[in-house]
Amino acid sequence: QLQLVESGGGLVQPGGSLRLSCAASGSILSVPFVAWYRQAPGKQRELVASITGRTDPSYADSVKGRFTISRDNAKNTIYLQMNSLKSNDTAVYYCHAAQLPRRYWGQGTQVTVSS
Repeated sequence: QLQLVESGGGLVQPGGSLRLSCAASGSILSVPFVAWYRQAPGKQRELVASITGRTDPSYADSVKGRFTISRDNAKNTIYLQMNSLKSNDTAVYYCHAAQLPRRYWGQGTQVTVSS
């Protein structure tokens, strides 16, 4: 059973950057799927970025070229580097890990992009 804890959210101006971290309570070495989702007010949760096995990361079109997902298995941590932030990136960001049939979610971290 993994527990995921996100950090790094906050208030940032448009065009700014943030790096989100997701610390797992145990090893993620054998966890094949890790991802970041987000949910804006009044909207459904959406997949932002993911890594499956050893394949290249995948990104939503809306963040491609601006966000980078990575994982550090030695530190049991998943990252989301967010650059050139826009107001419509404002949302609660959730870390997710899947080792089927088990799925794990963090509690979420708020990202607000506003001047």
